[in-house]
Amino acid sequence: MAYVRLMERWNTTYNLTAIRDPRAMVVQHVLDCVAAVAALDRKRGTGRGERVVDVGSGAGLPGLVIAMTSPNRLVTCVDSVGKKAAFMRQASATLGLKNVTVLHARVEDVSGQFDVVASRAFSSLSTLVATTRHLLGDCGIWMAMKGKAPEPEFAELERDVSFHVEPLVVPQLNAERCIVWLERAATASARLS
Repeated sequence: MAYVRLMERWNTTYNLTAIRDPRAMVVQHVLDCVAAVAALDRKRGTGRGERVVDVGSGAGLPGLVIAMTSPNRLVTCVDSVGKKAAFMRQASATLGLKNVTVLHARVEDVSGQFDVVASRAFSSLSTLVATTRHLLGDCGIWMAMKGKAPEPEFAELERDVSFHVEPLVVPQLNAERCIVWLERAATASARLS
């Protein structure tokens, strides 16, 4: 709730989200991301020491929610908008999140290797893969949070990328949500061997 109160306060000046009602923020932002964290836990386990990068993090969604609910994961939140990065830094400090790094940068300029490249409303799947491929570790996965399954985007993916759509159920939200899990086809084949 402290996170939602911070979002609400900063939103009046910095326009972090189009949603203004705190109750709607809880459902459409926080619970949405909590449902994604549960899916991430099912997919990867609890991820002790796992490195996650949230690209186009905005108000810290899903990155700060992942950090709050998974203190054993190391989360890097990236946004090219300075005021959004400033909000995430303040929120991390206020909430005492020791497992968060915030970068004010374009994702193309970020370096490092991550186990999970997460996004929520960042771009098309093909753009996500193209702009973040350099960040994906050897056994890493992409976690793209979407509303409806973006069927037309699947045909645009490069041939070396496999995908799986996992529907999400978000409490109190009457709208479709899913995660598109993507990985290098070679990684998927290696796991089956």
